[in-house]
Order: sequence, then C-alpha cells, then structure tokens
Amino acid sequence: MLKQNPFLLTVSIVVLTFFSCNDAHQQKTHQNSAVSTAHPLATQAGFEMYAQGGNAFDAAAAAGFALAVVEPSMSGLGGRLQAIYKNKGTIAGIDASTEVPQNFVQGDEAVRYGYPTIGIPGVVAGLLAVHDNKGQLPLEQVMAPAIRYASDGFKLLPGEAKRQQMAHAQLLEFEGSRHHFLVNDSLSYQAGDVVVQKDLAEVLNKISMLGTAGFYEGEVAEKMAADFAAHGGIVTLDDLKNYRARESRILQGQFDGHEVFSLYLPSYGAITIQILQILDHLNTPKDSNEWAYQHGKATAMAYDFRKMQKDTAELEQIISYEKAKDWANEIRAKQKSAFEDQAIPVSWTSVDGHTTHLTTADQWGNVVALTQTIGPNMGAKVATKGLGFLYAVTLGGYLGKYQPGDRANSHISPTLIEKNGQTVLALGAAGGSRIVPAITQVTDRFIRQGHALDSALALPRVYPYQDTLWVENHSGLEPMKTLFLGADYPIKYIEEPARFGRVHAIAKKGDQWIGAADPDWEGTTRYFTEGEK
Repeated sequence: MLKQNPFLLTVSIVVLTFFSCNDAHQQKTHQNSAVSTAHPLATQAGFEMYAQGGNAFDAAAAAGFALAVVEPSMSGLGGRLQAIYKNKGTIAGIDASTEVPQNFVQGDEAVRYGYPTIGIPGVVAGLLAVHDNKGQLPLEQVMAPAIRYASDGFKLLPGEAKRQQMAHAQLLEFEGSRHHFLVNDSLSYQAGDVVVQKDLAEVLNKISMLGTAGFYEGEVAEKMAADFAAHGGIVTLDDLKNYRARESRILQGQFDGHEVFSLYLPSYGAITIQILQILDHLNTPKDSNEWAYQHGKATAMAYDFRKMQKDTAELEQIISYEKAKDWANEIRAKQKSAFEDQAIPVSWTSVDGHTTHLTTADQWGNVVALTQTIGPNMGAKVATKGLGFLYAVTLGGYLGKYQPGDRANSHISPTLIEKNGQTVLALGAAGGSRIVPAITQVTDRFIRQGHALDSALALPRVYPYQDTLWVENHSGLEPMKTLFLGADYPIKYIEEPARFGRVHAIAKKGDQWIGAADPDWEGTTRYFTEGEK
C-alpha cells in the first residue's frame, strides 16, 4: 500500500472553494488536455498519462519525475518544489521546499556548494502530494516513464550537456558526483550521449512501490544520512523521516478584470501580484518604450519588498490593490526606487538562471502549475554514490539566513489567472531572480496586450538590475526600441538567450487548452484529444 502524504495545514489568506462539475466522472469541460514542460521527454511522459486515461495531476507528476531524470542540472529528487493547482473548482497549493535540518547552526562563512549546503529534500514528497488523492492512475503507472528513461537511457540535449560541463570542476570534487555525472569519473557528457542511470532507476522504482517511505525511510534514506554524516552534511535520518509536504497559503489579487492566484512564502507569489496590480493602475502603454519602463519600475519597486513578506501588516500592503495605486502614482511621478543596497542573498542577483517549470491542464478543468529546482546550476554539486541524484543548495547563505525547521524561500511563483471562475492562463517560470518578471510580463502580454500565447512567450522581456534596466535583445527577437527620453533610466542590452526566465504555460481558448514552451529553451508542448491514439 502506498504511504500517503498528510498535509500540514496552514492558515490561508484566501479560502477558495468554487462549486464545479468538472469531476473526472462527469461531463468534461474542455475538448482536450495539454502539457508544457522544459524537456521533450517530460512532455511525452505527461502526454502518455492522458493517453492512458489520466488527468492533469497524473501528467504533472509524471513530467516532474521525468524532469528529475533528463534535466538534472535544473531539478531532481534532492530539490524543492512549489505548485498551485485547481481541482474540482478549488484552488490550492503545495509547499515542498527544502527544509533546514534540526541541528543546523547559522555560521558567518558563506558556502556556495558541497555537503554543508544541503537541506532536507522536498521534491519527492511534493510530486507524490500532486498525485495523491487527485490523480486517476496508479503511482507505478505515473512513474513508469521516468523509470524507463533512467533505466534504458536517453540522449542528452545540447543545453543540458553545456550546463553539466559548466560544473565539471565542482563535480570532480565529490565521489558520488564523479560516478554519476562524469564519464569514467572524469569527463563531462557530450550532447547526444546516451545517459543510463540504473541506480536512479532503482530509487524511482522504490518510490513507485512504497511512496514517501521509499525515499524518506529505509535503504535510500539510510544511504543519504550515512553519506551526509561522513562528509560534513547535517541532514539526519530523523530529518528525512519527519519531512512532509504542506498545503500552501493562496494569495489573491487582480489584473485587468481578472483574478490572480499565487502562493505565499516560500514562494514569491505576493511580489508577482504586487507587480501586476501596480501595472493595472498605470495607463496601457502606447509603445514598447513605455511598456519596458513600466515593467522595469514596477518590478524594481516590488523587489524592495522581498524581505517584508513575513510581516502580516507588510504583506497586506504588498497585495493591496488600493496601495498599488499609490505605487503606480510614484512611477508616474518618476520617483526613484529605493533599490536595496544592503546585504541581500546571492540568489537575488545571481545571473545563474536555474530551475524548471511545467504546466498541465485536462479535459475536466483540472490545472497544475508546478516549479521545481535544485538551484543554482547542478545544485550543491553533490550526489550520493549509489543513488544518482543531486541535492539542492539550501544552506550556506545562497538563499539567505534561516533557522532549524525553516523552509527555503525563493522567487518560484507558479500562478493561475482566472476570469468568472474559469482558468484562462496557468504559468510559471525558471530563471532565478528573473522568474517573477518573466511571469508578470508574459501575463501582461497575453491578458492586457492580447498577444497569442506563443507570441507572449517569445516577445522581449526586461529586468531591473540596480539602477539599470536590462533589455532582452538576442538573436531571433525583434529589437525592443527603448529610448527613455530624459535618460533617467540607463539601458543595457543583453544578447544571451534564456537570461530573462523560461516560461511554460497553458491558456484557455474557447473550449480548448492551448500551450506554449519558451523559445529560449528546449521544451515542448503537446495536446491530447480523447480518442487520439
């Protein structure tokens, strides 16, 4: 029998229960089901679930486990996860972020990778929580594609090969990492190489048979704990056994006549809502110059509030639609943003874009937007020999300072946009500190500007960095003309693709789901119509 994942309930800022008849056994509400992910094999895994009679939760879990195999630089079983979903008319979320171990003591020395940075992994509990009591297919069936990819092998895509090669020197430092992620414990894999991961396949198989007990207890947990104890890590068997996915608090805002739903900490949904509501109080931009200015200023202003989200009074201000009007007036008056110049976590300014996002939606109206990461690239650079997956960076100052039992905060912000109780857009992004602006800018392109979904993802984005506005300008994009008369906002054009986040989204068009995969990445989207073979 599978072990269930009991949620630890937290108080919700908004309790959302919409009455609906989109149960899997009742009349369908859409003509198709869809999946969009950062890797073709993950998309295929989700598509297979639809073809076998599964729903959006089956597809999301299958795709998430698949990504842990085929895109290990971005996510994995040792990472963290945040998800927002709609099920039978109710919007809810899952917090499976990495957790600080009970015996952690905050030190002054910053550590960027290695065993001392490892916290308690959350992805496995999170993906099982996505599936438990919501999916329609048995867990063994949902995890079969990921197990197949690990056991039989898959061809490494160019982007993934490049990211693994970038971490070559660090991977060499750790026995397990050399064994699992380097050829003959020495050379990086190349694009097109077939990568077989028998040990990882065995871990996945244990999870498929035993649920959380297959990872957080027993042989796998014992190997993790022994490895940590032998090499300066602090996660114990008790830490692993006591980890649980939690139900997230849902935050609500509004934008252009739509309702915006996102997640409270450890997700940055409050900042996503804040930016959109500031924009909603500004005039519709007359050109790309004004659009870039609005987004740059609104993002910089909202980012000043990142450290204030835990304070109840401050949080109410951050997501207040009325307060957003005051901030919009400051932008109109061209007041300077009080950009934070005090000590901030490295992850807030790092150019190391990491993380992966997937979105699924089915014919019964279920929707899942799920983001998982081991950030930064290749995480802690540590893998336990015999298990085959990398661990996320949680400790050491990269994400900030924490106490035992804390969940690691990050810019992860899966989001649902609704109108009249119907989901019209579900999305999230990868890309470190550029996740939130990627989400808000795609949402604005699609909702307020009326672009098609694929165009909304393909159009240039901007990102405020200190007192400068970075503007996406790489090959394949139509140049964004940003003049900013008065020269009160310096511009820097960035030629490198994927620096401004990678979005994978699904939207509603009539009674059809449409999907789009970020053109700066190697992902895909697929649709399934009932009766399709």
